[in-house]
Amino acid sequence: MNVGLLLLIGAGILILLGLAQQVLDRLYLNDKMALLILAAMVGGSFIEIPLFRGQPPVSINLGGALIPLALSIYVLSRAGTAKETSRGIIGTFLVGALIYGVAKIYKFDINAGMIEPQYLWGILAGITAYLIGRSRRLAFISATSGVILADIVHAVEGALRGARYGPTRIGGAGVLDTVVLAGIIGVVLAEIIGESRERLQGGPDRSDGRPVGLVEPGPQEGGADHE
Repeated sequence: MNVGLLLLIGAGILILLGLAQQVLDRLYLNDKMALLILAAMVGGSFIEIPLFRGQPPVSINLGGALIPLALSIYVLSRAGTAKETSRGIIGTFLVGALIYGVAKIYKFDINAGMIEPQYLWGILAGITAYLIGRSRRLAFISATSGVILADIVHAVEGALRGARYGPTRIGGAGVLDTVVLAGIIGVVLAEIIGESRERLQGGPDRSDGRPVGLVEPGPQEGGADHE
């Protein structure tokens, strides 16, 4: 079993134990929704949807691309302000451009080195997404969508080069590992650093001057819509 699937299973266990509620609140999810999405990603990782049956054939992976992308769009659509929406979109393009650019500049040898490229991309995307977004939502959106965007660009580039490069699979070939790792790293960094900053500042901002879309509501059953 690959790392992405193991991380998804681990995330599911944390949700069942009630240890991920605060993160789910920030992503506008409740326990049932989150578990359903995780299960869909695990099952969908084995499903390739054909996009082009010519040479080379092009497909998109349900669990490695479509579901995480749809989740990112959902979270972005619930953004509290236009500024947050813009930062999420900009962060996605910056993370995608960074991964694509580094892949072009540096040719990794999969038979050498201490870490495989897909895990390095996940770490790089997660850290970059947090530095850009500085929030749970924006870190998650930028990390996951940025990885998928970079993979789409690689897929289009490979398809244009011709059949000699073999089938093109968007979200496949280890991309699920990268997407999941990137999203988890981005959110965990935002959670740890964000909580530390809130404690140092005396708690979250609930002032009257805060934008309405970012005001933290009270707890709700099954997960509240917190920042």
